[in-house]
Amino acid sequence: MYKAAIISKPQKPELASILSELMDWLTSHGYEAFLDPHSAAYVGAKVSVQRSELPKHHPNLVIVLGGDGTLLAAARAFAHFPTPILGVNLGSLGFLTEVPLAELYLALEAWCDNCASIETRDMMHIELRRSAKIVKHWDALNDIVVSKGAIARMADFSVEIDQQFVGSMRADGIIVSTPTGSTAYNLAANGPIVMPSVSAMTVTPICPHLLTIRPIVVPGDATITIHIEGVPNLTYLTVDGQEAIELELGDEIVCCRSEHSVRLLRPRRNGLFSVLRSKLSWGER
Repeated sequence: MYKAAIISKPQKPELASILSELMDWLTSHGYEAFLDPHSAAYVGAKVSVQRSELPKHHPNLVIVLGGDGTLLAAARAFAHFPTPILGVNLGSLGFLTEVPLAELYLALEAWCDNCASIETRDMMHIELRRSAKIVKHWDALNDIVVSKGAIARMADFSVEIDQQFVGSMRADGIIVSTPTGSTAYNLAANGPIVMPSVSAMTVTPICPHLLTIRPIVVPGDATITIHIEGVPNLTYLTVDGQEAIELELGDEIVCCRSEHSVRLLRPRRNGLFSVLRSKLSWGER
């Protein structure tokens, strides 16, 4: 029997009926469904599996019902596994979860007929080093953000790329993103859009105090190190907009390409610019 993992966005009451129909479809096509706690709650299932434990069941497919944030959480949970992820958009923009709900079963049929395409997206590996020790590490699909807290003071950073000093800056924060994440916070901070097929990372300051500081595109195999030289209270490192840890003076954040990647299931090849046109009215006058 085939296996499918289902990960759902919380606080979406309409998912009760959507999930019920989906589980019937999966059963009729020979799939056993494994539900995360949110999905189980919608259909009153007594058994659920924590997201971090879903990969241990070796599903053939992951179905994400929600927005890009839900898919980012699924991507980190399955970062060490080659399982394809089908993102179904129940949110607003949906850059990653680009399959609309109306096309859910068309996408599943395409998967069953081996007609769907799979895009491989690079992930970024991040290490937080404190007193020369690795405090914590992550793999991210979108980005990391270093940003100040509630007090309206800028922080001081210095940046190295492949152990070469780039410069010091005062800013509200700094973003390091993958090509996939270039259309997220990076884009809002006037960073460049990078096509997902390009092996690169971007370094984008947030509201820098010097007009000469501009976003930088670096090779995908580079190592970026951010040194925290001066921080106001409650300055955080945030990973994919979901996991956060408070920073201390002297901390170092090291970013490089992860050895893992994410496989996104696409029923058809829309392309980045098709998504930009439909989601952000790209090129309209």
